[in-house]
Amino acid sequence: MTTTVELPLWLFVLMVLFAAVTFASHFLFPSVRWFFRRRFERAVAKLNTRLTRPIEPFKLAQRHDMIQRLIYDPEVTREIVNYAEENDVPEAVAFQKAREYAREIVPGFSAFAYFSFAMRVARLLANAVYRIRTTDKNDHVFADIPADVTVVFIMNHRSNMDYVLVTYLASRNTTMSYAVGEWARVWPLSLMIKLWGAYFIRRRSRGALYRKVLARYVQMATQGGVTQAIFPEGGLTVTGALQPPKMGLLSYVLEAYAADPSRDIAFVPVAINYDRVLEDRVLIAAGKRGDRRFGARISVVVWAFFRKFWQRVRGKDTRFGSAAVAFGTPVSLAESGLTDVDALSETLMERIGEVMPVLAVPLMSHVLLRDGRVEVSDMVEKVRALMAQAPARNCDIAPDELAGEIQRGLIGLRRRGILRVDHGHWVVEPEQESILIFYARSIAHLLPADAAVAEKLSAPAKS
Repeated sequence: MTTTVELPLWLFVLMVLFAAVTFASHFLFPSVRWFFRRRFERAVAKLNTRLTRPIEPFKLAQRHDMIQRLIYDPEVTREIVNYAEENDVPEAVAFQKAREYAREIVPGFSAFAYFSFAMRVARLLANAVYRIRTTDKNDHVFADIPADVTVVFIMNHRSNMDYVLVTYLASRNTTMSYAVGEWARVWPLSLMIKLWGAYFIRRRSRGALYRKVLARYVQMATQGGVTQAIFPEGGLTVTGALQPPKMGLLSYVLEAYAADPSRDIAFVPVAINYDRVLEDRVLIAAGKRGDRRFGARISVVVWAFFRKFWQRVRGKDTRFGSAAVAFGTPVSLAESGLTDVDALSETLMERIGEVMPVLAVPLMSHVLLRDGRVEVSDMVEKVRALMAQAPARNCDIAPDELAGEIQRGLIGLRRRGILRVDHGHWVVEPEQESILIFYARSIAHLLPADAAVAEKLSAPAKS
């Protein structure tokens, strides 16, 4: 027992490392995880007292446990068997494929990352790039929804800044779970987005197994009361107008309600509009080509954001005008009886259009498309007269603010080479009319019909 055993130093170090890892994994790590878990639960409980809608237990579940629950769901299991039979592969291979899909979809929500980081970044970024316009009505719409009702925000999609704006505005009341596309599957953006509770979807995937895994996740989240945000258009608008809705995610939510009608679902229409969409030229070019291949690299977008933020920190006001968010009247499934996905989507898109914010640049775009040349001294009055013809509920610009909003909009359009001054008149630069058409379409349905403008808005894009 007391015999001396000689070992090489490398072997001794290796043994000590193995012993340390074993001790940590069996004794230290569980205790540390338990300690931090308890602190985390107390912090969430305190946070929930300040939120209009507390964080749902479903979102706080361990990601590993959620993945296991999803892939062992009876409906997913049946689809795994079907996949194995149709593709002539072992069920173990099909099961592994379902696990890969689940790991890709299921987020790893972190309340700490959401409220200590995401919310602050969203607030700083949104205010660095835009003047945010919202009303107290938005808070009242949200607060009036009963706590036991699942809330699903249905939003039009004009820019990737939509995520930032709505996250910033809603974070005072709740957390939101987004469906994001392939554009966000780049590191480290993908890691941050999952920590914020978003989940990835493959818009081009048509496999039955993938669709079943995605459907069951959305349905579990809906039945668990998770507040969600869906872009029914399925992608960014390339025309500037509202696009026909796609039914995928919306149909999954309706199936969740059909399976458990005891929990009502309230769809909140959200209309978003901008004086400037950051990706407008990229979107217009994609519309002219007839595809959705957007040429903007994520690195270019991130760099532009940080450059604007840095300019803002240094006290320079280089914002791109106003961005506005308006909530429409919610649609309750229990009260409306709208369980047909086509009828529901049509109603929601109509309500989004009804509350679309009317901003200075879209108004000026209409005036310029209608009149062609506008005297510099007449622009404010022409825009004011046009705004008076729009529904009052859509116009959040105060009369004494309008001149300043128009002036900033004109400066921005001139800097971008869209407008110029010619003998005391504002005129559109050649080949730049498509930019004005893009913005004018966002509010065309709210303004009186004008034959000249309608002809330009309805004309197909020139390639």
